[in-house]
Amino acid sequence: MAFLRSITRSEVAPLVIGQGVYLRGPTMGDYAEWAELRTRSRAFLTPWEPTWPADDLTRAAFRRRLRRYMRDVREDLAYPFLVFRDEDDALVGGVTVSNIHRGVQQSCTLGYWAGEVHSGNGYITSAVQALVPFIFDELHMHRIQAACLPENERSQVVLRKCGFTHEGIARGYLRIDGAWRDHVVFALLVGDRQR
Repeated sequence: MAFLRSITRSEVAPLVIGQGVYLRGPTMGDYAEWAELRTRSRAFLTPWEPTWPADDLTRAAFRRRLRRYMRDVREDLAYPFLVFRDEDDALVGGVTVSNIHRGVQQSCTLGYWAGEVHSGNGYITSAVQALVPFIFDELHMHRIQAACLPENERSQVVLRKCGFTHEGIARGYLRIDGAWRDHVVFALLVGDRQR
């Protein structure tokens, strides 16, 4: 995989190429397709995500989201990506690198979602695999952490396929669909790639 341009503070996120997918930062031009995919996938996604704000799928909320994304990238706090299928440029989901810590920790958190119609087709696995070199080589992280609900077996399969190691259970880790939920924690260290 290749990075077509290096990251700059003025971009939401760089273009990253994966196997059958590419990832790039969202733009206002993505709003209609993003809102339509999230709307059609709402029942599928809400058991795994924080509660959606009432206006979450509106154009105004998307515009606010983009402003927050640009601020987060500028401040090196997070890098959001939308995931597109190579063959037809269809939006299939999203991946966010967030909670970036510098200094002695050098770590970040990885989160992702797939539209229901695209789930289980390997797109998110390809997207995560493409982002790992970006996170380690471009962002210079030492550790990538990801967490999912214990019953989210699909997500655990994605992480294992991408080389993440199961580290245990974090109690009350995230507030999902309105309730504090335990999560299974996975991590990938920069040295794990050489195994």
